[in-house]
Amino acid sequence: MTQNYKTVWENCLKIIKENLGPENDQVYRTWFEPIVPIQLEDNILTIRVPSQFFYEWLEEHFIDLLKRTIRLQLGPNGMLKYSILMDTSIANSPISTSLPSNGRQAISNRAKDMPLMLGPEAGERKVSNPFIYVGIQKMKVNSQLNGNYTLENFVEGDCNRLARAAGFAVAENPGRTAFNPLLLHGGVGLGKTHLAHAIGIKTKEMHPDNTVLYVTSEQFLQQYVDAVRNKTTNDFVHFYEMIDFLILDDIQFWASKGIHTQEAFFHIFNYLHQRNKQIIITSDKAPSELGTLEPRLLSRLKWGLAADLGTPDVETRIAILNQKLANDGIEMPKDVIEYIAYNINTNIRELEGALVSLIAQSSLNHRQITIDLAKQMIDKFVKSTTREITIDYIQKVVCDYFKLPLDSIQSPTRKREIVQARQLTMYFAKKMTKSSLAIIGLQCGNKDHATVLHACKTVANLNETDKQFHYWVDELEKKFKE
Repeated sequence: MTQNYKTVWENCLKIIKENLGPENDQVYRTWFEPIVPIQLEDNILTIRVPSQFFYEWLEEHFIDLLKRTIRLQLGPNGMLKYSILMDTSIANSPISTSLPSNGRQAISNRAKDMPLMLGPEAGERKVSNPFIYVGIQKMKVNSQLNGNYTLENFVEGDCNRLARAAGFAVAENPGRTAFNPLLLHGGVGLGKTHLAHAIGIKTKEMHPDNTVLYVTSEQFLQQYVDAVRNKTTNDFVHFYEMIDFLILDDIQFWASKGIHTQEAFFHIFNYLHQRNKQIIITSDKAPSELGTLEPRLLSRLKWGLAADLGTPDVETRIAILNQKLANDGIEMPKDVIEYIAYNINTNIRELEGALVSLIAQSSLNHRQITIDLAKQMIDKFVKSTTREITIDYIQKVVCDYFKLPLDSIQSPTRKREIVQARQLTMYFAKKMTKSSLAIIGLQCGNKDHATVLHACKTVANLNETDKQFHYWVDELEKKFKE
């Protein structure tokens, strides 16, 4: 008895829905309801799917279920064929880039290696073997990664520990973690680009078959313009769809402009994400502050992990300077390094710039690097900026004034001179920073806010009644204003 292809597929859908269960009702509606049966001949059921990506997703995630279901309905020799409607929605959207010289060849290889046959209807393709996925020939693409930006020379601190750990996890298992996309955000000069390159480099080391590409948002936009002008948007899209690991730097560049470019990236993002390809994006703003981006694209940025890179604390700044000096084979006095670290606290770029300026001053003027030379250079370097007073800096000044070890304020000791130094640090921290009492206490020996409040009152009283204490307060205030 000849079976009707519609009836066969209806029976298949019942089995599939039952196997997926009610908890996967959305999966069923997304991946099976759009399928249309079109033919049954010689125990081969042909179904039409909306796109190449749709076919590949079925093959990757539901191949066993489809095999069992077809053979239940058509017997052990039952087979399934796909008729794929060409997906022109993305190809015809306005997109952009100057592709590498082998980009177009990679597109033709893709078509050559796929065993596709023209379907009976215009705009259709048929896949003859649904149970064997034939891979696309890998491209050779210049990753545009900077070999100097590695994870090994990326200094870890409290300000970036989460971002670095997430980056290493992504490099170990690209596209298969919850950190996809991974959005690295933070102010200018805090290491976002360095970390993005480092993750890409580590991925290439651990997964040499992966095609990794770093591109700035400005480059991407210019590529979009070129592709639209040259009518090569289809090549552009297909090129980016074959990237395994895409890094897009400075997405805030698209704010209030590049609407069509954002639309193009939105489609590419969806394609890569659904195929478990890794995406890393950097921004100098948090997702909540990128409201000028297209809403659909902005929503995609919130799918994975948004990792903040903050301003490095003094210990991290010292470590960064030490590593920079070690890499360049330069020795410098410890007190000079600390002086730079305590006085340049805006971002890493300015910190390294100050170090380079000091080395240049020493080399060009044939002067030894000393604390005096560092002070002269720093005064010029930060002349036009108002120095931010931090708790770390206050601790450094107080400890230097009383000739105490820097970590003494953190210790639980009740020695009189250390207690007074700790109280003075709390007093000036409350007076000269915006930190809460809880934060001040945490950084001054893990004390609670009540202890900080008591210390501030004690210092205020002694400042009025004790001449020696008044002198200390006055001298310290002068040092903070230097």
